[in-house]
Amino acid sequence: DQVMLVRQLQSEAGAAAAVHGALAAGSLTSTFTASQGLLLMIPNMYKMAGELLPAVFHVTARSVAGHALSIFGDHQDVMAVRQTGFGMLAASSVQEVMDLGLVAHLAAIEASVPFLHFFDGFRTSHEIQKIELIDYEDMARLVDREAVARFRARGTNPERPELRGTAQNPDIYFQGREAANPYYLKVPGIVEENMQKVSDLTGRSYRLFDYVGDPDAENVVVSMGSSCETFDEIIDYLRGQGEKVGQVKVRLFRPF
Repeated sequence: DQVMLVRQLQSEAGAAAAVHGALAAGSLTSTFTASQGLLLMIPNMYKMAGELLPAVFHVTARSVAGHALSIFGDHQDVMAVRQTGFGMLAASSVQEVMDLGLVAHLAAIEASVPFLHFFDGFRTSHEIQKIELIDYEDMARLVDREAVARFRARGTNPERPELRGTAQNPDIYFQGREAANPYYLKVPGIVEENMQKVSDLTGRSYRLFDYVGDPDAENVVVSMGSSCETFDEIIDYLRGQGEKVGQVKVRLFRPF
């Protein structure tokens, strides 16, 4: 199926350039990174989003090294790439990484928008946990083959010469940026449709924003990432004490 996994051979920036090149040639491409490595990919992330290429980055969200390196969970790195144009999908448990990772790939292919699927570094990425795996054959049945064909048809080909990477004055450049808006407006609907496909397959329900707790809550926390599981337990406990509390779990962080 021409799915290409780009290994980080020399540098994160080099890996991102390789991902971009493979996508431009019509190969569905994914890579994995975190922290400073993600920041080094920012220039190519702008290119992938600008060219509407369905890349998927899986990121174990971590601190960005400043005065020192910290390898533990933080959202500094993913917050630093909000402006690139990538869709951003958050998983809060090991099982959700399996399920929403699939959603990210399905949505990227259908929407022609690149996605960053992230989850908390170490707290989730290194947690030893039993999960229910989704068979590759079941995954394949969910793929929009027509969207894959459209993507491959616009890959670079010496038989179909074209011009890319031009320089434009602001008037034309702005029109090109605006032309991508319809794609982004469709993203939430496409993500929700693919969440439903995965839910129908697995029996595990996902929405763009999930609510748990008292329907008449007086205090609500909005959370994203592994903290959601902790809040689930706190809310169950407090409701048992008569408190009216709830939680909104953020799944699709961008486009918001």
